[in-house]
Amino acid sequence: MKSSTTLSVLVPVYNEEHLVAASLERLMCLADSPFLDRVQIVVVNDGSSDRSWEAISQFSELLAATPHDKLHWLFIQHEKNMGKAAAIHTALAAATEELCVIHDADLEYHPGDLKKMVGVFLAEQADAVFGSRFLASEYRRVLFFRHELGNRLLTLLCNLVSDLNLSDMETCYKMVRTGLLKSIPLTGKGFEIEPEITIKLAKRGARIFEVPIRYAGRTYQEGKKISWRDGVRAVSAIFRFSLSDQIYVEDVYGSQILGRLNRAPRFTKWMADVIRPYVGQRVLEIGAGTGNLTAQLIPRLLYWATDINPLYLMHLENVGRNRPYMRVGFTDAEKVESYPKDQTFDTVICLNVVEHLVDDRGALLNIRSALDAGGRAIILVPCGPHLYGTLDEVLGHQRRYTRESLGKLVASAGFELEKMLEFNRVGVIAWWLNGRVLRRRTFGLSQIKLLNVMTPVFRTVDKMLPWAPLSLIAVIKKNSSAESQSLANGETSEILQGSATGFNE
Repeated sequence: MKSSTTLSVLVPVYNEEHLVAASLERLMCLADSPFLDRVQIVVVNDGSSDRSWEAISQFSELLAATPHDKLHWLFIQHEKNMGKAAAIHTALAAATEELCVIHDADLEYHPGDLKKMVGVFLAEQADAVFGSRFLASEYRRVLFFRHELGNRLLTLLCNLVSDLNLSDMETCYKMVRTGLLKSIPLTGKGFEIEPEITIKLAKRGARIFEVPIRYAGRTYQEGKKISWRDGVRAVSAIFRFSLSDQIYVEDVYGSQILGRLNRAPRFTKWMADVIRPYVGQRVLEIGAGTGNLTAQLIPRLLYWATDINPLYLMHLENVGRNRPYMRVGFTDAEKVESYPKDQTFDTVICLNVVEHLVDDRGALLNIRSALDAGGRAIILVPCGPHLYGTLDEVLGHQRRYTRESLGKLVASAGFELEKMLEFNRVGVIAWWLNGRVLRRRTFGLSQIKLLNVMTPVFRTVDKMLPWAPLSLIAVIKKNSSAESQSLANGETSEILQGSATGFNE
């Protein structure tokens, strides 16, 4: 367990000429924390119309005279006012440390509370820690009953749509792992960013904690800016973000597209039920994603859930907490050195992975090396080269397979084919229509929800349909015979030529 970390403090400033310097000076207390090795403070003046920038500049000059090794300051100016969310976006883009937190440029919150929030990350491996103004604490300023009612109402609505039990959603002090927050597309304006961060963290399965903090709310005469209009916007935002599944920024892994596919848990259960009879007790899952299939197949004596996407690995770490039989790691199917060291398995599960790889045979050889003698691999790949279209392109598919080509691939890697299962004939229609006819490059959320609702019907009628399936599942066995070893070493054999005809239905 780590004993220290680093922190980026994001400070949006708008018309706080009388308070901003004192608020920034308070942040100096973070230098005393033994839990923090480095603190980056990013101050963004959001086009203030008063003398806030002059006050910030004077404070910066004082810092130059008394530098501190642990504190590192960055000052950014927006030429025009674009709103709190825009200032946070600018600051977040510049954040470089492991954790980040928003600190308003007034004196309502005390940064001394950030120290104990950091401690929760170290003790509990949290993804986010919220500072709650409503949990029991040493003291708080008594002020604005109706304002508190509004906060509690917004928190209640947010909890209803996110299935969280927060006590204070609208708190400014939301400390989040920087990599996680940067991977979430934030689109809200102004104070809408508060429910947006909360709801999207919940949808990403983040481990969220709360700690009590001090709060000295100021009056409107003292400069408080939030109004009932912001409350109305927050209610609207809660319902809007509850319907959105935009929880990943666009990346090389296609996280957003794959994340949307995970919105059909009944379909995942169908897939798990099909392969369950062939799954042993010591399992390596390659390409586990966010663990939807994993959750259907555990517990086991040993279960390694692996992926190459760092965002998915972060999520899998959360799934694995308090499950002593589960391990999480980076595994690239094409790189044997990335497989779990000094470990073999009775089952390797590799669903919707092989079609992405340039060297599919090399990946199967690596899988073979990870299996015990007589161990099984379960390989699911897309079927039907004639269906290859825009959806395959955007998902990074190198190819689609036929029964014959998959059979030859399996045999060439030294495996014995136990069964060739056909899966999801119903899906052929939607795939052909979206990828070949309409040439879409994403799946509609409504389509995925319909898939989830209709899966029980699809499971019933699937085997009755007369056409080839959307996917093939090869259940293959590691054969230790000399013949299979020679095939794995790349030698030719007459058996390879006829291997595609010996399938079991």
